[in-house]
Amino acid sequence: MKFVGADLHKKTISFCVVVIVDRKTQILRRRRFYCCDVGGIRRFLKDLGSFEVTVEATIGYDWFAALAEEYAQRVAIAHAGKLRVIAESTRKTDKIDAQILAEFLAHDMIPEAWRPTPRVRQHRSLVRRRFKVQSRITSIKNTMRGILTRYNADRSDLFTCIGQAATAKLQLLEEEEWLMSQLWEDLASAQKSLEQVNQRLVHFAKKATVQEREARAILETLPGAGPVTINTILAELGDWQRFRRGDAVVAFAGLDPGVRESDGRRRDLKITKAGSPLLRWIMIQLAHRLKRTTARWRSKFNRLSHRIGAKKATCAIARQLLLVIYAMLRDGKCYQFGAAA
Repeated sequence: MKFVGADLHKKTISFCVVVIVDRKTQILRRRRFYCCDVGGIRRFLKDLGSFEVTVEATIGYDWFAALAEEYAQRVAIAHAGKLRVIAESTRKTDKIDAQILAEFLAHDMIPEAWRPTPRVRQHRSLVRRRFKVQSRITSIKNTMRGILTRYNADRSDLFTCIGQAATAKLQLLEEEEWLMSQLWEDLASAQKSLEQVNQRLVHFAKKATVQEREARAILETLPGAGPVTINTILAELGDWQRFRRGDAVVAFAGLDPGVRESDGRRRDLKITKAGSPLLRWIMIQLAHRLKRTTARWRSKFNRLSHRIGAKKATCAIARQLLLVIYAMLRDGKCYQFGAAA
């Protein structure tokens, strides 16, 4: 059996092929291709015979993984964050990285990453696109309000017909008047894009599997969880059954507190902020919403904030909410306050 390490970049891919001889790895060959030379890569993989291959789960690995599956007995997607021997290496070249991957694969030491299905990838693309468009809208509105504040003309109804009509009557400096007109056009364009991506998400949901429809129905019972929150949770979690415990889900969202222990003394640090930033953001937003609108979560937040402060209390609420969501999806049960993983 041959073991192949593939160090993939945007334009090039480097291969290292090893075998195990007397419990030690021996390099058979190395090759480097431009990624556009798909035919050459195919011929190289086909000529290897029986082999396993590994590639890091970086942006753009999907095309190579799909191609390699046509020839390899196994394609292992390496978790880049856990394969620190490459990231922290002082001698870092494509050749060395490919060799390290091959040797780790040969000794069955690859920390594998979960590979999203095509549907999950599509869902994530739509959700993340929506987030970017919404962020763009917020940025445009903040810029407009900043300009109008200089004239003491900012108003709560600025983005209504009445607000727009009142703004049009203002005597602005020439360049600021031109800038405002450009911002209104940018805002209209961004809002149209947001409407389009929202329509695509509705269309996407209609093609959901039975399991996904059941999950959506369960999450709809969660207070404060609208379509944006539900889509974000489902897209970012992907297959929630891959998580064996609730704390693994919390770690995936980066809501788990860091820990430093020395000389028998343990100190909790800030949350790690590892994993999915969008899932972490939506859970923080949900925590803010529930502590304002529901008596039980507000009471829980007040107790925590007196002890650890408002910011940490909000993170704790977000963490508890994610555990509740995981338990709901795992057990197929609707929302109940106090449910935990």
